[in-house]
Amino acid sequence: MALSPEDVADLARLARIELTQAELAHLAPQLDVILESVAHVADVAADDIPPTSHALPLTNVFRPDEVQASLPVEVALAGAPAHDQDRFRVPRILGDGELSVDDSVYGDPAADEPLQGNLSGADLSAAGAEEAAR
Repeated sequence: MALSPEDVADLARLARIELTQAELAHLAPQLDVILESVAHVADVAADDIPPTSHALPLTNVFRPDEVQASLPVEVALAGAPAHDQDRFRVPRILGDGELSVDDSVYGDPAADEPLQGNLSGADLSAAGAEEAAR
């Protein structure tokens, strides 16, 4: 059964795709070849051939999930630009969305506050605009 340009137009309408008459005429024979190929594969499939998702059998190659020793703190912090009390030090981010611009971008090591913060994209854009205006 060959697909006509009218059949392709019906499919395009269902998919809400607008096609010109030239595109319909061009796509009809291509879609017909695809449908014939799928039908040919369906003819080859037999009851004695089990359905598979891959051409070759696959097995899980993951290791068992076992508790192991963690990376030592000294090794984890060895490549960090700054650390304090076995923690990574990061640039301080103030609550109002502005980045700290003091001498140390990593904040005051004597401060007893955790160095945490969270900025949304809008906050970062506002902070960048304010910095550019200075």
